Amino acid sequence: MDSFLYQASIYLAAAVIAVPIAARLGLGSVLGYLAAGIIIGPVLGLVGSETEDLQHFAEFGVVMMLFLIGLELEPRALWDMRHRLIGLGGLQVVLSTLAIMGIAMAYNQPWGVALAIGLTLALSSTAIVLQTLSEKGLMQTSGGRSVFSVLLTQDIAVIPILAFLPLLIAAVPTKMAEDGSILRAGEEAHDKGHHSLSLIEGLPGWGVTLVTIAAIGVVILVGVFLTRPLFRYIHAARLREMYTALALLIVVGISFLMTLVGLSPALGAFLAGVVLASSEFRHELETDLEPFKGLLLGLFFITVGAGINFTLLFDNLGNIIAMSLLVIIVKGMILYGLGRAFKLKGKDQWLFALALAQAGEFGFVLVSFSVVQGVIPVDVAETLLLVIALTMLITPLLFILHDVLSKRMKDTQEQHADDEIDIEGPVIIAGIGRFGQIVNRLVQGNGFQTVVLDHNMETIAVMRRFGFKGFLGDPTRPDILRAAGIETARVLVVALDDPESAIKLVQYARKKRPDLHIVARARDRSHVYRLYQAGANDIVRELFDGSLRAGRYVLENVGLSEYEAAEAERIFYHHDRHSVQELAQLWDPDVPTSQNPAYLARAKELQKELETAFLSRDAEDKGA
Repeated sequence: MDSFLYQASIYLAAAVIAVPIAARLGLGSVLGYLAAGIIIGPVLGLVGSETEDLQHFAEFGVVMMLFLIGLELEPRALWDMRHRLIGLGGLQVVLSTLAIMGIAMAYNQPWGVALAIGLTLALSSTAIVLQTLSEKGLMQTSGGRSVFSVLLTQDIAVIPILAFLPLLIAAVPTKMAEDGSILRAGEEAHDKGHHSLSLIEGLPGWGVTLVTIAAIGVVILVGVFLTRPLFRYIHAARLREMYTALALLIVVGISFLMTLVGLSPALGAFLAGVVLASSEFRHELETDLEPFKGLLLGLFFITVGAGINFTLLFDNLGNIIAMSLLVIIVKGMILYGLGRAFKLKGKDQWLFALALAQAGEFGFVLVSFSVVQGVIPVDVAETLLLVIALTMLITPLLFILHDVLSKRMKDTQEQHADDEIDIEGPVIIAGIGRFGQIVNRLVQGNGFQTVVLDHNMETIAVMRRFGFKGFLGDPTRPDILRAAGIETARVLVVALDDPESAIKLVQYARKKRPDLHIVARARDRSHVYRLYQAGANDIVRELFDGSLRAGRYVLENVGLSEYEAAEAERIFYHHDRHSVQELAQLWDPDVPTSQNPAYLARAKELQKELETAFLSRDAEDKGA
């Protein structure tokens, strides 16, 4: 018991320390867990032989992850995405598998082992890539959506791969054990590839097939007909922990049934997830299982890190680095070609190629599974684990490379020829997103001519379909501004999404026209200060007016009259405008506001002035 508590403390402490650090560095939680395992295993030697036994337990986190992935995949949604999933995603998996298989065979690996290696390395890191895309705001780009489609295909492909890998054992060479028995690759490391209970042992081939189909049918029937009565029964107990117990029972029970018929537990869990994806209990199941999945999956990655053979790494450092770079280059070339074939261009094409070029966390699962099944030899598996981990560690560098390439190339939208601007007006609107559209409709509705500029062809096309005239062109370019009439315009509205472009435009316009009135959209308070310094006259924060109105509604519903709430809104509005102007004089772009003493002191004084203004209003109301 004491030993168990000690080991548990070591694993948990390593995760709690390493994972937040990795997340802050932008490396992702998976690399944090791997680093934690490396530190407590090969580096410090705090854990040892129990890691392998613990890994078999932690693999249940993979089963839960596939169940939760299944819950997200409604059959109808999968059908709607079938062309991109089968075309783009399917081709990536097949071509990458074949290319890496060919390379492995060139390294004198048998074709069965080579195919298992190709299937393992063809998959990319869902955890790292999706997190990085979200952090960089690239998920909604064309390249980001294509990356997501491929990752989704890969997640789904894990299921047939897990079912297919055991079939490769027939193609794996055998060797003789000391007692004269035949061993296949990987069997010398363990004897845990069988189950003590089985429903198919001793059955003929057709019997195994029937029992397997029956087991899958049971999973589907339970998901469709039995879960609703079960949840209603549990709901009657009104005990929150019973929902968690039922969610665990569903996953554990289905996994156990799959093992009885010789199938992967992950296959059954994924199938059950898809069946329950349309259930009204889907979100309940996700909420209950997510913590278990996260912890067990994290534990699995820690055990992988703890089991990495650093002696092998340092003895073959050059070869392993070369193999890792070869995997990235081969997958990157295939992805680049597919991106071109599916009409991705510019930044999107490079994002698609670089984001998916690494191996992924499912590779650890497939390597472990292949060793258990006797498909991949232990020495090859140890090398594969190092290659997978190294390609994942290189992933942040690939995104940095994408950022560098993006700055050196124009957006795909800019490949369209700029429009010839044939009108001038008193108001120029730069940027026609949600903010610019409202400004444009209000100004035009009151009879004033506007000249609308935007560098996004799709946005301009949508605007034209609604009957509004706009021109394609980069509003920050002097020649475009001259053609739009910057020399004679009375007002410039800067409504660009990119803060840096907005600053650049305001600086140029103010230098060109000191008398021009500039209205600018700001993302946050820091952007407000920069726009003031650049020369904007009126600055509107994106969420300020909407938040102010929401605050007024709150006051009206907690006891203030409509007049009192409106007066509070007015006082706050004018005070905030005054505060921003004062604080802009003390703001230093090179010093965080929380570390600027003068800024902090004046902000506190202004807050007290606001409280005094509200108290004065209350006193006036009572006196009246």
